Amino acid sequence: MGEVETALAAAWMAVARHVIANTADVGGQFVEEARKMHYGEAEVRSIRGQATLEQAQELVEEGIEVMPLLLPEALKGPLQ
Repeated sequence: MGEVETALAAAWMAVARHVIANTADVGGQFVEEARKMHYGEAEVRSIRGQATLEQAQELVEEGIEVMPLLLPEALKGPLQ
């Protein structure tokens, strides 16, 4: 891996760590939680979780902003 690739990988890991540290993992409940927040049924907070492409498209059509985020394998386990 070259110098540029190494720097990009390090920057991506820093961004991923920041997102993980500053969001609540709601897992498979992402779609439901996003809707509850959007419609005022739950407190608005930063969340992350799983949704299918179709579910994400439905959320966008409802005016709910979502962003796909692929986490590096190294961050999927417990953080140290």
